[in-house]
Amino acid sequence: MKDWNGNGNSIWKTLGASNHADNERQNDDYYATDPIAIDKLVKAVKLPRYIWECACGERHLSNKLEGLGYIVCSSDMIKRCYCMIELDFLKQQVRPFIERMAIVTNPPFKYAKEFVLKALELLDDGELCCMFLKLTFLEGKRRYKDLFSKYPPKKVLVFSERVLCAKNGDFEGMKQGGGSAVAYAWFIWEKGYNVNTTIEWI
Repeated sequence: MKDWNGNGNSIWKTLGASNHADNERQNDDYYATDPIAIDKLVKAVKLPRYIWECACGERHLSNKLEGLGYIVCSSDMIKRCYCMIELDFLKQQVRPFIERMAIVTNPPFKYAKEFVLKALELLDDGELCCMFLKLTFLEGKRRYKDLFSKYPPKKVLVFSERVLCAKNGDFEGMKQGGGSAVAYAWFIWEKGYNVNTTIEWI
């Protein structure tokens, strides 16, 4: 007989909720992304040489991109390591590169819509905004009205295997705790694109 009782932890994992209690959230919404997410992205999307990682945390994604040969500007509201710029992305009026670039990041989820809109404001036509987001980001009347109805993503790249997002960058602690049941995808916007969204699996 299977035990279907579970516990509080399993319930929240099943629901895919990483924000079920305020006191369990990281104060600055800092959840580091496993760099394997970049490996999946670059196989599916051709990125330009210049990348702005605008919510870089401790540079997990930036380091991976640089290791693959990209030139990366790493910034965040909080300076967690020396090799980054401290700034509020949502208040920026200028971009770090005049060259063709892409914005690639895992934004704070509660400001994800605002990050996408700001990225599209700062990018030039044809440039890419690549956001690592929960699949549940597709839901919601407000997101549809403010974002998807006006600026549909060109692609949603769904991970066929779960990718970890670790509170405070503690990947080992998360693995020991059983990992995560939250489903993520890369949402890819191309500035100026306004047709249909395609879904692919990576």
